[in-house]
Amino acid sequence: MTTHEGIITGGDVDLFYDEFGDPDNPAVLLVMGLGAQMVYWRSDFCEKIAAAGYRVIRFDNRDSGLSGKFDGARVDGPPLPIKLVQFFLGRPAKGAPYTLTDLAEDAMRVLDHLGVDRAHIVGASMGGMVAQVLAADHPDRVLSATVVMSSNNRALLPPPGPRQLLALLSPPPKGSGRDEIVEHTMGIGRTIGSPVYPPTLDQSRQNAVEYFDRCYYPVGVVRQFAAILASGSLSSHDERITARTLVLHGTHDKLMRPSGARAVARSVPDARLVMIDGMAHDLPEPLWEQIVGELTEHFAAE
Repeated sequence: MTTHEGIITGGDVDLFYDEFGDPDNPAVLLVMGLGAQMVYWRSDFCEKIAAAGYRVIRFDNRDSGLSGKFDGARVDGPPLPIKLVQFFLGRPAKGAPYTLTDLAEDAMRVLDHLGVDRAHIVGASMGGMVAQVLAADHPDRVLSATVVMSSNNRALLPPPGPRQLLALLSPPPKGSGRDEIVEHTMGIGRTIGSPVYPPTLDQSRQNAVEYFDRCYYPVGVVRQFAAILASGSLSSHDERITARTLVLHGTHDKLMRPSGARAVARSVPDARLVMIDGMAHDLPEPLWEQIVGELTEHFAAE
């Protein structure tokens, strides 16, 4: 169960957060990915980490969940195909209202608000990119970094699978109601999720309903994706990371290919790469024990 939740006001945007576990324990900050609300870090998953002796904090990124939205902020610049070419070449694509650096500063605001001097940072997908930026820019605040199913977007890396990327970025048909949007969300999960560990149909629908009822805000995905493109390669950030770094990635991930994980592990000094067999671009419940075990072993390492 959560021990506390709240909204951080001021700054560029309000940020919603909650936390699990004893506030006197070492802090773990969980950062979610593109268009994903903080509840994608499932409560039972968070409780497993807290039960190992940690204070677990999760929050909604700007433009998602119960955090503030940048309504009216435009994504400008060249057409998307040109931006994607620039990004493939490791170059920032202009036109975003904010970047991954801004998202990392949001994460810092959460730590500041809660009085956390140093934390273990765990980021998934886009959140893994945020974790890299935060660890590079604020080394004094990071006990360790974990980059899950992510990339450093180095030039010339194999691009995401077209089917998986299209599923993530394509909205449901215009005028869709709650049921159609829930089905659309379930379809995304089937496309990018772990084929070896699929959820039951009932669990998939239950999750999709929860996500919709909590907050459905597809335009935020567009701006967050623009932030990724506008940030370009993170290789120079990786070279500055001094915190112990773990890179976790699934062998079956076609959205963020394993080559991205290997690029991070090569770029961050002394990083450790762990490939999780059967995992794709999600955190399937049958793998929680293994994932939490890797995390807590990493947190506790000297």
